Amino acid sequence: MDYDVILIGGGPVGMMLAGELALAGVKVCILERLKNTTPFSRALTVHPRTLEILDMRGIKSKLLEQGRRLPAGHFASLDTPLNFSVLDSSSNYTLFLPQSEMEKVLEQWALDLGVEIRREAEALSVHQDEEGVDVRMSGPQGEGTLRSRYVVGTDGAKSLVRKQADIPFEGHNATFMAILGDASLPGLPPMSVKSRMTEQGIVSILPIDATTYRILILDPERSAVSKDEPITIEELRSSLIRTAGSDFGLTEVKWMSRFGNATRQASRLRERRLFLAGDAAHIHFPAGGQGMNVGLQEAMNLGWKLAGAIKGWAPEWLLDSYQAERLPWSTALLKNTEAQFTLLDTSPGVMELRAILSKLLLEPEANYQMAEQVSAMNVHYAPDDSAPSHILNGKRSPELMLRLKNGRLASSYELLRTGQFLLLQLSSGVNSSDEWDGYEHLQVIEASLAAKAANWHDVHTALIRPDGHIAWAVSVSESDPAGKIRDGVVRWLGDWRSLKGGLGRAQAGIK
Repeated sequence: MDYDVILIGGGPVGMMLAGELALAGVKVCILERLKNTTPFSRALTVHPRTLEILDMRGIKSKLLEQGRRLPAGHFASLDTPLNFSVLDSSSNYTLFLPQSEMEKVLEQWALDLGVEIRREAEALSVHQDEEGVDVRMSGPQGEGTLRSRYVVGTDGAKSLVRKQADIPFEGHNATFMAILGDASLPGLPPMSVKSRMTEQGIVSILPIDATTYRILILDPERSAVSKDEPITIEELRSSLIRTAGSDFGLTEVKWMSRFGNATRQASRLRERRLFLAGDAAHIHFPAGGQGMNVGLQEAMNLGWKLAGAIKGWAPEWLLDSYQAERLPWSTALLKNTEAQFTLLDTSPGVMELRAILSKLLLEPEANYQMAEQVSAMNVHYAPDDSAPSHILNGKRSPELMLRLKNGRLASSYELLRTGQFLLLQLSSGVNSSDEWDGYEHLQVIEASLAAKAANWHDVHTALIRPDGHIAWAVSVSESDPAGKIRDGVVRWLGDWRSLKGGLGRAQAGIK
């Protein structure tokens, strides 16, 4: 084998997944057609849950240096914003950051972990057998074939991997085309924000920096144009005047593109040794800036599971859980964005509905529920049927402030930066730490909660997955906590005594 995993596509999702795999000691290669990171960015928003998972890998701080924090989001550009500041998280805001900058940070992280990135390399075909996958590719040195144990398609809406895996891409084509452009608008004061919705169309203008604005236009007069028809400055100017009433002195245009409401989803995320993530698995109208975020969360979910299969410790069911856990949430994403597109209609009936929904979002509970959905803070997975019942099972773990045995304060997110499972013991007296000596992918931490956290008051021990979700929690009222903990560790991490070669213990480095 040349590699354990080959990723086809080196956008943010591919870079994130590559870093996750390399963090677990997997030999991984990215094939990317472009010579350099594209300077153009469709995505501009990093949502709260994405910031949390990036915090678990020590990446968030690098992004904060470059982006702008915004305390609110939106649903279908309704007049009432979504209040992210009330979310139970230290990342209770969105980060306004161009996708290109995000990609550069993730690429450097991946490179630092030893990922091989082959640029100007295009995958031509993939062929899998019982032992691995052959990838025929072309690059600066000509054509050749690489072999790996698995291949993941992070190669966008026209995914070669999805097509060659013969996975249906179900849904509908675009019925409406919109325009985006990044341009200078000297007629606007620096850092202005403008939004307008009338019978002539919808326009939103956001500052990318002090001199460049992102212009988004839904112009009914240009809605039937083919996605492949080039946009001209004259078209952008005329649509801007129609929808906003002015061209704001439109001069230099850095980039223009069309986008539509095409909505499609892969019917499955896996075909034996081939996997899909990001736009290769789903496309949708870019309402609420959710697409890149969901792709990054898919990468976080798949990375440690695929690494476990390669390293030989993962139970057979674990890799199958990637589709079981993520497909329902990508389905929810598509429903969410289709609902938002439906509300971007200037007919009198829809405008009245928008007014009603805007008033409804003034209610804190309704606003909170919608903010959780758009920010992905509501993502949870089905509880493990084999685990003792607990309200935390399958839920996202918030950032816990812990007091360690030596008295030091530590964040649970800090402890997850190794990419290992975290066995968090909040009660003493059971399960000697020596019992876990064989698990190099597990760190055991004895601590107490330094601050209250919802639903954690009765937790004896919890197993937190590498992606920050709770595999299971054992209550202090459990009659046999030691047995339940032992069974739960073997269930999720395998029985180290049966693993070939015997694994050395992972040292947490904190006593």
